[in-house]
Amino acid sequence: MERLKGSIVPMVTPFTDSGEFDERAYTDLIEWQIESGTHGISCGGTTGEPSSLSLEEREYLFEVTVRAVRGRVPVVLGTGSNNYSDALRLTRHARRLGADAALVIVPYYVRPSQQGLYEYFRRLSDEVDIPIIIYNIPGRTAVNIEPSTVARLRRECRNIIGIKESNKDFEHVCRVLHMCGRDFRVYSGIELLCYPMLAIGGAGHISATANLLPREVADLYNFVAEGRWSDAIDLHYRLLELNDALFWETNPGPLKACLGMMGKIRPVVRPPLALPSADMQEKLRAVLGRYGLV
Repeated sequence: MERLKGSIVPMVTPFTDSGEFDERAYTDLIEWQIESGTHGISCGGTTGEPSSLSLEEREYLFEVTVRAVRGRVPVVLGTGSNNYSDALRLTRHARRLGADAALVIVPYYVRPSQQGLYEYFRRLSDEVDIPIIIYNIPGRTAVNIEPSTVARLRRECRNIIGIKESNKDFEHVCRVLHMCGRDFRVYSGIELLCYPMLAIGGAGHISATANLLPREVADLYNFVAEGRWSDAIDLHYRLLELNDALFWETNPGPLKACLGMMGKIRPVVRPPLALPSADMQEKLRAVLGRYGLV
């Protein structure tokens, strides 16, 4: 579990012009990430458009990921769903493949109570013996898992080891760390909070920006781990403009447009997502230019 620290990149899922999974582009991205010093690979999270993939496509994506990584860095597979049976199926598949952890999103759309959230994660933890990282992203799910609920799961489920916090409420994050213990792994899912999260004891970040600047986003963690706080602060502010630009519209539309401009993938998203307008893409290109990416 010590390896589950640092920059764990949430991979995009590349598609061909006809909308099929582009396996070659995807494995090339994984190689680039590992060569650039990324500490871990994650797929099937928000950035990977999981709700647009069938269960079979998600399972195959997991298989390709594990095969491409070849144990060189940890693999965290996004297995969550608002359908418990689907989440269980995907989490069992991740366990069979030997993934280092499953990233399980707080169930979206249904807006469960805190007791419902507890029972969902407790049951999944009991059914599948794999390290589980809760994924809290209230802006997408319409429900926030409270620190007290996370702490209860931490106490009662030995394989719930951490949480990805895409919650902008920093008081909330501090309470999670305080109530769950400093050894509980808390990862930032908010790009502008990657550095602040490390400063209060976070384990790392799962940041979409790492898809474009893998070395720099990894260095943000490396600098803190080495005690180079001034360098980390400088890098935090250097990344700010790009962090903002990637969320001018819904992720991963801007990100896939940028990767297309860089020649890394075909810029294709599945409906109902859409790529940014031509004017917005020109603004994105200008930002990329200032980072030397185009």
